[in-house]
Order: sequence, then C-alpha cells, then structure tokens
Amino acid sequence: MPDLCTLAVEGPIARLTFNRPEARNSLSLDLLRAMHARVDELRARADAVVAVVTGEGKAYCAGMDLKAILGDGRAATTLLTMFAELTWKIRNLPQVTIARVNGAAIGGGCGLAVVADLAITHADAKVGFPEVDLGVSPAVVAPWLVKRVGPARARAILLRGGLMTGAEAHAAGFIDECVPMLADLDAATDSAAKRIAGGGRMALRATKGLLNEIDGSTDLEPLRRAGALSAEVFNSPEAQERMRAKVSK
Repeated sequence: MPDLCTLAVEGPIARLTFNRPEARNSLSLDLLRAMHARVDELRARADAVVAVVTGEGKAYCAGMDLKAILGDGRAATTLLTMFAELTWKIRNLPQVTIARVNGAAIGGGCGLAVVADLAITHADAKVGFPEVDLGVSPAVVAPWLVKRVGPARARAILLRGGLMTGAEAHAAGFIDECVPMLADLDAATDSAAKRIAGGGRMALRATKGLLNEIDGSTDLEPLRRAGALSAEVFNSPEAQERMRAKVSK
C-alpha cells in the first residue's frame, strides 16, 4: 500500500501531499493517521521554512469519507477527533504553510486549506462548506474560518452551505490568491514559497507563533469540543438519513 501522505523536503521548502487520489483524497482514518505522522515529522524538520500542502491527483481533499464511517458511531467520533487535532497541528507548525488547492476542497478538505497560513487555488476549483446540506455540523472548521474572514462572513458561508468556485472563494476572503487556470497554480505556489523562504527563519517562526497566540490558534481545547459536537450531530438519526440518501445517489 502506498504511503497515504508523503513528505518531501528540498532545501527550505517542504511538500506535504495527501496521497489517496482514487478517493479524491477523502479523509479516512488511515489517511488521517498518515497525515498526523507526516505533520509530526515536519514539525521536527528545522531545515524546512515553508511547507506546501496539496493533494495528489485532481482533488485537494474532498472531505470526510462518508462511506467508510456512515453507521459507525465510534469510527465517526474517532475520525472527527483526529481531524480536529490535525487542524491544530497544522496551524501550529513552525513552518509557514501554503495550501496549494489544486482541485476540490470540500467540507473538512476546505478546512485544511483555511487552516494554512496562505491558500492559493485556481478559478474553476470547487470549494466550500456544504456540511449543513448533509445534516452535519461544520463545527471543527468554523473557528478557522472565523479567524480568516471574521464572524459575520463565516456565519453566512457556513449557514448557507453549498459550494463555490475558487474565484468566488477568493472574493469571499478565505482564499488568498486565485490564478486563472490550474496550469498557472504551480508557478504561483512556487513563487510564494520561494518569496517566504527567503525571509529570516527565526523571524518567520517568531512572527507566526505570535500571530497564533494573538488569534487564539494555540488553544486546542475548543477544537476538541468542536470535534465532539460534530460527532454528536453526525451520529444523529437525521444526519444519518440525509447522508445515506446522498451516498446512495
């Protein structure tokens, strides 16, 4: 079995890749375990100044693997807890993180873009937070979206649900840069990574750490509560019924 999440470091720039392309990099328990392991490795890499986070294949991350956990309350709770803790780990990496959103970033997958320090995508990418449409709660991603776009705009985005294009996400404020086409994405990401990596290592880490303290990103407990809330809603009869209807289509 291939490594479900890979880490490559070249000079001061690391690349963290979700590697489950046949499932659009959807979040299974095995993928989350691999992601935790690679993020822990990345944290220990003093040589890496910037980390580009991306997905293998056509998608960035299509959110939770519903088929794998539907009807299994324990697995769903474990997955959502692991996901909540992963977002905290990524936010609190000493490296500056850049989400290279190469394709679909949906629900939790979009959360993995929003939690990065910078997010870059292309105009036609499919992104957003459709959790309420499925009868589940975007509780884990909500704190990160609030930090990025403010409470009023986050409220509108999360309660409205649905998806939008990369261009619309850029206009909404939770994508920092949007290039016209997928073919332009590598150049834009590489340019941003090299520009940031040229800064002082200590200055970048100290500045990121301070910003995390200022906006409350260092506090893990609210995310654990959010994971528990998401699991409670996910395991409710209403949510299970709505998700079964979605999966069966």
